Amino acid sequence: MKNKLKLPKLPKINWKLFITIIIIFVIVALAVKVIPKFISGGDQEVGYEVLEHSQVPEKIQDILPRYKMLERALAAKVDEQIYVIVTRGEKLTGGYQVDIMKIQLVKEKSEAKMVVHAIFRDPGTDELVPQVISYPYVVVKTDLKELPQKVELKVEYQ
Repeated sequence: MKNKLKLPKLPKINWKLFITIIIIFVIVALAVKVIPKFISGGDQEVGYEVLEHSQVPEKIQDILPRYKMLERALAAKVDEQIYVIVTRGEKLTGGYQVDIMKIQLVKEKSEAKMVVHAIFRDPGTDELVPQVISYPYVVVKTDLKELPQKVELKVEYQ
């Protein structure tokens, strides 16, 4: 008697149904990604210019000591210009940096919210840094005409 090797029977696939399910899945995934942008009315990019320390208005330099100990973003209106300040908090050494990637104006319900996307860079473990307490921050002048009701900080660490 010869023993024949029997292979298991594979189920037959209804290819039309399989492809239809895949297409429906892709459409639902795209709808979940796209519909919130239509509901919110889209995000508006805000133009800005990074200021050197000497270009920062005196009024902002006066209020900066109150906020430099905190990690946050805030907006201020000085002489009809809107400025955004991102502070990093107190650091025990030098070498820490903060940069702004982009600023968006997002409409939520009936109010506008500014979302500041920042990059926080830390010194490398083998990098020589000054042994002095530092308060990294950045100040930018925006092209906005009115202050938003809320300011939100989104941070990416590098």
